[in-house]
Amino acid sequence: MTGSEPEQLHTSVLIAPAAERRRLRKQRRQAAARLQAEQRQVEKQAAQAKAEAEKAEHRATTFLPAAGEPGPAALRSPGRFRLPRHQDTSATLAGAYPFVAEGGLGSDGVFVGQDLYSGGSFVYDPWVLYARGIITAPNIVLAGIVGSGKSSLAKSLYTRSLPFGRRVYVPGDPKGEHTAVAEAVGGRAIVLGHGLHTRLNPLDEGHRPSGLSDEQWAATVASRRRDLIGALAETVLARGLTPLEHTAIDLALTATVAENTVPILPMVVDHILSPTDVPDGRLAEDGRLVGHALRRLVAGDLGGLFDGPSTVAFDPSLPMISLDLSRVTENSTLISVLMTCSSAWMESALLDPAGGQRWVIYDEAWRLMSHPALLRRMDAHWRLARHYGIANMLIFHKLTDLDNVGDQGSAMRSLANSLLANAETRIVYRQESDQLGTTAAALGLTGTEQKLLPTLGVGQGLWKIKSRSFISQHQLHPVELELFRTDARYLGGQS
Repeated sequence: MTGSEPEQLHTSVLIAPAAERRRLRKQRRQAAARLQAEQRQVEKQAAQAKAEAEKAEHRATTFLPAAGEPGPAALRSPGRFRLPRHQDTSATLAGAYPFVAEGGLGSDGVFVGQDLYSGGSFVYDPWVLYARGIITAPNIVLAGIVGSGKSSLAKSLYTRSLPFGRRVYVPGDPKGEHTAVAEAVGGRAIVLGHGLHTRLNPLDEGHRPSGLSDEQWAATVASRRRDLIGALAETVLARGLTPLEHTAIDLALTATVAENTVPILPMVVDHILSPTDVPDGRLAEDGRLVGHALRRLVAGDLGGLFDGPSTVAFDPSLPMISLDLSRVTENSTLISVLMTCSSAWMESALLDPAGGQRWVIYDEAWRLMSHPALLRRMDAHWRLARHYGIANMLIFHKLTDLDNVGDQGSAMRSLANSLLANAETRIVYRQESDQLGTTAAALGLTGTEQKLLPTLGVGQGLWKIKSRSFISQHQLHPVELELFRTDARYLGGQS
């Protein structure tokens, strides 16, 4: 062995294991390649089988034609339904989301202004809402402090109703605010006051409603006259009448009507103070206080307005009639007497079922509610509003005025509260902070609504229509703004 043989043997020993490893690696790669090829083949076969199954299912399925199912019972329309995309601001689209904005009262009726929550128009009409069953009592209570815009709202509601065939009666306007409006709409304002030639005879028969026989009409007129004279006597005496005093009034009125075609108050007073055909002579004593109380309306400090035949005629066909009492001196008793007489003078036309739909506006209601006779007359009108097609509107400064009517628990307080109960539309304009508790309790306001009242601006009001609430901004035309404003004298005629 040469010197190189050991080296060659060692080299062959080292080389053999390396070749074996390369052979094994090659075998593993080949085996892996075969497995992958087999897997791909299996997947390919599975995919082909699935495709064949889908094709078979597709071939076995019956589809409607592209133009839709033929015949009258077709369930598809030709073509594809495409809805155009709409873009708008979030303020506008907020009205499309439920529970964000009230649904509103609809579009039928008188435009008032803008609903501040939904941004839409606010429309109100008591007759429309009654016909739709939303309200059952078409009467309104409107309250707001001075300068809040409540008078402008009242005037807008009734003047904008005129084109719909409604008429307006204002049985007493203590400040003369409705006179210019009545003249502007083609109506009439009857101005009453000392030193004027205008006279209203509250004992006139007045307008005769249709459908009454002669006997029914005579009984209606007699009853109305008795009630009126009794109410006037109670107002002046500031107390209720006794049965003897009622008898004295009834006998005096009967004698006056028998002697005169058109009776007037001085004649009735003469018969009360000097009754005729009385055997025992005690009737004069029984009616003495009533006679002297009524004499104030004839010859005393309250005379000169209702102590003679009427110098004006009541025309129920006019769009608006207002009795302007602004010339009357500041006498609460005289104001109450005037309101009682004027209400009776209008009553025959007001309570005519065929008279159509009419507004009756009681402005400065705090003056009226302190007198029982007027309060009872108003309560009767409110209860019969639906039968006669009347919508009464009672205007306050604040709802706490109701607390000044009579004593707690008295009949007068109950009557005053019934007016509020029979009005399912309550409109509250801005109120002072010290009035919030009473107002919230009377109207059943929520805490949020109560907090809103002191923050309301001019012309903004909370409308409580039955169980629904709205915040509305009243909008005026420039002509209305000039006609309705109540501060013209304060501003010296400036616009």
